[in-house]
Amino acid sequence: MTISIPEWVQDAVFYQIFPDRFAFSRHFEQDGYPAKPNHLQEWGAPPTVYGFQGGDLLGAAEKLDYLVDLGINAIYLNPIFQSASNHRYHTHDYFTVDPILGGNQAFAVFLQAAHERGIRVVLDGVFNHASRGFFQFNHLLECGEESPYRDWFHAHGWPLNAYDTQRPPNYEAWWGIHSLPKFNTDNTAVREFLWSVGAHWLEKGIDGWRLDVPNEIDDDEFWREFRRRCRAVNPEAYIVGELWGDARRWLQGDQFDAQMNYMFSRAALGFFGGHSVDQSDSTHTGLGYIQPLNGHQFADELNRIFNQMYAPEIVLAQMNMLGSHDTPRIMTVVNEDVTAVSLMFFCQMTAPGSPNIYYGDEIGLPGRRDPDCRRAFPWQDEASWNHQLLAQIQALIRLRREIPALRRGNFNILYADDAVVVYQRQYEGQTAVIALNTATDNQSFS
Repeated sequence: MTISIPEWVQDAVFYQIFPDRFAFSRHFEQDGYPAKPNHLQEWGAPPTVYGFQGGDLLGAAEKLDYLVDLGINAIYLNPIFQSASNHRYHTHDYFTVDPILGGNQAFAVFLQAAHERGIRVVLDGVFNHASRGFFQFNHLLECGEESPYRDWFHAHGWPLNAYDTQRPPNYEAWWGIHSLPKFNTDNTAVREFLWSVGAHWLEKGIDGWRLDVPNEIDDDEFWREFRRRCRAVNPEAYIVGELWGDARRWLQGDQFDAQMNYMFSRAALGFFGGHSVDQSDSTHTGLGYIQPLNGHQFADELNRIFNQMYAPEIVLAQMNMLGSHDTPRIMTVVNEDVTAVSLMFFCQMTAPGSPNIYYGDEIGLPGRRDPDCRRAFPWQDEASWNHQLLAQIQALIRLRREIPALRRGNFNILYADDAVVVYQRQYEGQTAVIALNTATDNQSFS
């Protein structure tokens, strides 16, 4: 099978935005948008599971020049659709942007402003499950077994127990969470509905989809058709799955272009963080236990994930993560070892694949596991920023942009010892050699 990935992805540097916490526009109501609710948390308050701080898409649009200065040319937005959760993974309406974010009009403004600056925009698609507020599921709650939508979900009894958490839900729900009813994707109407969502937002101009827990829809043909529908609208649409481990099943060229490369995250944390890694939070997330690695082991792992697991086209499209909304902040995981964080970014920006920066990591924003890793961006407190780290990342992105071998080249390990790893990238006669040293003193090798 011929593998075709979007050409632009190889040159992309992504920035992940958690909309409720990235930026808050002071012009929201002045520009004619509906007033925000009165009871938002104060911007910068400690994050809670249920609290909203009122970030919006107009605020995000106002910060696009900051991202351009950083060197960003692609954005991955956490969910933006109408929802009763601050992370918006509990979707109420797949065709309506949440009014707290500014609604569909604000998203159109954001998308146009991003595209005018040469920034691509990828949305987060939550297609395995919906929410109690999703119309068709709410119809079941109101009408019970007589609802014409009863086969949109997997009900095992009536009435549905959607709120009593002392008893398990009597319908299939993601991880048994009452508020996340799982779609019945064997139902033709459900399949058509979800495929239509994918196509609709591409028609509105987005550049791709990040797919939430796509492995939970255990149906390759569902995803093949999703890809066909998306590519029919935009042949350059990027489709990346949240797959935490070996994703070869989905990365054969007929389903997804790439995965969120948490295998790279674990390896980088294990080598650059080593035995100083704080395991207390990571073990409770998808990262799991971070195995400390020496240079030989790190080199072997990089060789495995960049040379042995996937086709070269897939490798160059991988979304290489250091952290995300689902993990503790990298600065916190390595116990605020700024050198380790700097080295991780150096590796991320010089490795095959598209780097993804989780908002705030570039200024050293701390945070433990969810919800603490979702703090508000401290625009009002630049004194708290690590400006040296920010400048280093900006320089690394510039270097990546100036050297095609770092974006499109192959990958070969040249040398490894306990503390040092050296690798090479080559592309069209250009060679880049990268040496990473975790020792506290200078090292020589040959």
